[in-house]
Amino acid sequence: MDLDPTKLKDWQIAEAAEAEMRPIAEVAADLGAAPAEIIPYGHAYAKLDAAAILARTGGRQRAKYIDVTAITPTPLGEGKTTTTVGLLEGLGRLGKRCCGTLRQPSGGPTFNIKGGAAGGGLAQVIPLSPLSLGLTGDFDAVEKANNLCMVALNARMQHERNHDDAWLAAKGLRRLDIDPARVQMRWALDFCAQGLRQIRIGLGSGPLNGFEMDSGFYITVASEVMAILAVANDLADLRRRIGRIVVAYSKNGTPVTADDLEVAGAMTAWMTRAINPTLMQTIEGQPVLVHAGPFANIAIGQNSVIADRVACALTDYAVTESGFAADMGFEKFWNIKCRCSGLRPDAVVLVATVRALKRHGGGPDVKPGTPLDPAYTQENLALLEAGCRSNLLAHIDIIRRAGIRPVVCLNHFHTDTDAEVALVRRVAEEAGCRFALSKHWEKGGAGAEELARQVVAACDEPNDFAYLCDLGEPLSQRLERQVREVYGGDGVDYAPAALEKLRAYEADPETARLPVCVAKTQYSLSDDATRIGRPTGWRLKVQDVLLYQGAGFVVPVSGKIMLMPGTSANPAYRRIDVDTATGKVRGLF
Repeated sequence: MDLDPTKLKDWQIAEAAEAEMRPIAEVAADLGAAPAEIIPYGHAYAKLDAAAILARTGGRQRAKYIDVTAITPTPLGEGKTTTTVGLLEGLGRLGKRCCGTLRQPSGGPTFNIKGGAAGGGLAQVIPLSPLSLGLTGDFDAVEKANNLCMVALNARMQHERNHDDAWLAAKGLRRLDIDPARVQMRWALDFCAQGLRQIRIGLGSGPLNGFEMDSGFYITVASEVMAILAVANDLADLRRRIGRIVVAYSKNGTPVTADDLEVAGAMTAWMTRAINPTLMQTIEGQPVLVHAGPFANIAIGQNSVIADRVACALTDYAVTESGFAADMGFEKFWNIKCRCSGLRPDAVVLVATVRALKRHGGGPDVKPGTPLDPAYTQENLALLEAGCRSNLLAHIDIIRRAGIRPVVCLNHFHTDTDAEVALVRRVAEEAGCRFALSKHWEKGGAGAEELARQVVAACDEPNDFAYLCDLGEPLSQRLERQVREVYGGDGVDYAPAALEKLRAYEADPETARLPVCVAKTQYSLSDDATRIGRPTGWRLKVQDVLLYQGAGFVVPVSGKIMLMPGTSANPAYRRIDVDTATGKVRGLF
């Protein structure tokens, strides 16, 4: 294929590549899946029977395991998924057997500001339209399971209000006495629907319209059900975790779980179709497993443990991606996901761009939908060095705290000058890191060979991977250490209600040992999105502490984090349409 990404849009490149892509059965066979382990969804993509594969292989970690993370991004994104795909293509050109594992794109950002999440240029996952428009229905299953739980909750509250204990007992029910002011769960929808953040349900005359109470929606990727899909090891683990979801509290403070509502089994029934990862391919034919999709600023930000275990069992190099920057996605990969999976990384790739480094050096705002300031398209070594000395070195330090020497990858833009590339290389190498310039967006695997060679070499180096904290330490102490050693802050300040919740979780032997999964802005190492570079002299402000008992972590919430994002004035859906003659979707990017 002779495709020029400087002249074609991503969807045009994807459409051309799809005309020549390999049959998915061939991709699966090359990956090492047996014919009986392939669940076809046509010729272009398929599910893989994870349980069968892990049983056959013994679930052993055969592959070198690589995580791709990044410096603090601008709102435009710095190409972490594109780099992940490019690395796979580069490994393929070196003759390495490899497989990628990625999150499925959420409909919220796809139809809003960000657009799709399939990579870009000549480093994309295909076919693009199915990936961006629901794929094999995993997100639909998560929504259905989540919302079925809410249906069960509201119906139970209605029946308990309308009937006495004798009537409930005749139906095989016990009174749960749910406090409507302490309902933890919300409804789920995979769009950015700010009008649904806070709603009131059960309106209407008479007693049969449900229980009237305040409620709301979060985006599907923020649902605890999605987090559970990401961290579960198998169907039995998924069922156990779903049953443990704390949906609400009774009026005397007792947790009310999905098992208490007797809905966990039915929720898991919806999830049986989502438990297996979907097999797709890069433009150059390398296999990619797509599974789960939680964001890293409000959730765990990882694709599934199941997909990673399958990739590690079948191939020689398994490349996964963690959401947003090293303080967010990588930290959760390091201290939560690896605990759940039992896998240990052999290498970590830290993606940087000249654009983001200049921003962290004090450059002007970068806003979607507006032209870039000339500072980002013209050589400016002073801005670039300041950004390297602050943000790049901060993220290198975070990864080193996990016991790994990162490979710094400069995701090349055509406006980057030789002097700018040399500066980033010098700073990275002076910090003791491997460095690679990668032109995968423009050249695909041919542009990522340097990156692939550096990653292969890094995988052959021993590392001292270790978790940041022992789970036996108090939750407050672990969060304090994370703020000081990962984010670079001076400590933690709690709102009174948040501190009360934290103390209650610390007093419970079961919740006291759960990992910490911080919800904060992705645009700063601090909890203030406007503070660029490597902020100092700040404290993490925690206004709430959520319990995701099923997923298995405690979530301190800091800053202006919305579990349901809003749709912008210039959303991507304005540019998406269908060619009615061919049925092909146009405008996805």
